[in-house]
Amino acid sequence: MNKQYILFDLDGTLIDSKIGILRCLEYALSHFGIQATPDQLDAFVGPPLYDTYIKMFHGSHDEALEFVRLYRERFASKGVMENSLFPGVEDFLAQLQARGKTLLLATSKPTVFARQILAHYGLDRYFALIGGSNMDNTRSHKNEVIEYVLETCGLQDRRGECVMIGDRRQDVIGARQTGLDCIAVRYGYAAPGELEEAGAHVFAEDFAALLALLP
Repeated sequence: MNKQYILFDLDGTLIDSKIGILRCLEYALSHFGIQATPDQLDAFVGPPLYDTYIKMFHGSHDEALEFVRLYRERFASKGVMENSLFPGVEDFLAQLQARGKTLLLATSKPTVFARQILAHYGLDRYFALIGGSNMDNTRSHKNEVIEYVLETCGLQDRRGECVMIGDRRQDVIGARQTGLDCIAVRYGYAAPGELEEAGAHVFAEDFAALLALLP
């Protein structure tokens, strides 16, 4: 797969952030008296929080906004650092950069948090652009983030040179909606069969496999 521009998801693709996300979810849901099941909590990892809350608990617009506010309240103070790098990720990014690839981040996480996390681990230097959602809940869907990254980098007419790498159905669908190829990684947070059902057909088990796919 000869691609120059590599777009990455963040959670479950470059970093293992699940514990921090789950703690923030439990904090926010407790204010509504909700004790979510593990499967319900897992459903929040990846897609926009607002959408998932309404879909999962049939809450109102105002409730969903308050849920997101509470989640971010804890995330900003604690959750943003409750994560770790997947082993080998920095060497992986360095090898791609050495091959002359342009690395771009396309995450549904707010840009401000994504920047903070990458800077904390010293990974921000590998990325030409860090693109995420806005704090006002706009640009929260993956296709919107991808389109923002493409437009900002002037790549609207070079989609064939781009590939999206992610671990959830939103990454696969978002790539398809924006006309990009996609590599789905199997080491992230997807449920069994999720990536296949979303239409993924190129998979990578680990960073070594990704490097083999991106010569």
